[in-house]
Amino acid sequence: MREVFALIEKQSIEFAQLPFFEFLGNQSIEPIERLSFAPCFTPFVMGYGDLNKFVWLEEPTTNPIQAIVNKQIREEENHWIWFLKDLEDLDFNHFLSFTDSSKFNWSDETRICRQIIYELYRHTYQVSPICKLVVIESIESISNIFFSRTAPVTQELKLITNREYPYFGNPHLLAENNHSVHSCETNEFIANIHLIEDTRKQACKLVNETFELFTVLVDVLLNFAKEYKFRDFQKIKHSSINNDNCDLNHKISF
Repeated sequence: MREVFALIEKQSIEFAQLPFFEFLGNQSIEPIERLSFAPCFTPFVMGYGDLNKFVWLEEPTTNPIQAIVNKQIREEENHWIWFLKDLEDLDFNHFLSFTDSSKFNWSDETRICRQIIYELYRHTYQVSPICKLVVIESIESISNIFFSRTAPVTQELKLITNREYPYFGNPHLLAENNHSVHSCETNEFIANIHLIEDTRKQACKLVNETFELFTVLVDVLLNFAKEYKFRDFQKIKHSSINNDNCDLNHKISF
């Protein structure tokens, strides 16, 4: 697994340089505007919870790798509640009715976010526990980059609103860093797993595919944040963002 870990590290370094993260760090843009991608993120966040429960979780299990996967999933199973709290405290509830919100979550604006969840389903349905773990390890590294960049934005916003933002802020970042999968004992156990050549190739392919998917995802979130400023978010009812340059069919070979 050490070779797979090295690939995750390499991909993470490249991922951290994407324009989305430069945008998050641009303090000349109001903090609320830098988080205005949040509604577009909704189908992914909620879909990821289902992916955990219905595809990756297997209980009971006697497989030690699946046990690690299960524990990771249980530690994350309520993070969607933090996300909904952030949406409320970012005041997005004021813009759309339930009907309009339903339309939005299945609209062209969120299409790629939905597709990415479906692709993760496709890549990981009924794969071995070690392959699930490889994808989870990749997403953990991605999450650390993501939340380490959103957390400072929430701190800026807190100075204005006096509100906490548990999903995009420090509580989530702290939870990510404290997952049991990051313990020294678990890390060493995983690193020492010997992979046969076919499994190693499959694992590396999954790492690359996962980072490709999340690269597309953050490109979409960046486009959305630039297109829909927080203060005129209601125009979401009447316009459609152009995500042609982020199309999964153009980015990823199926």
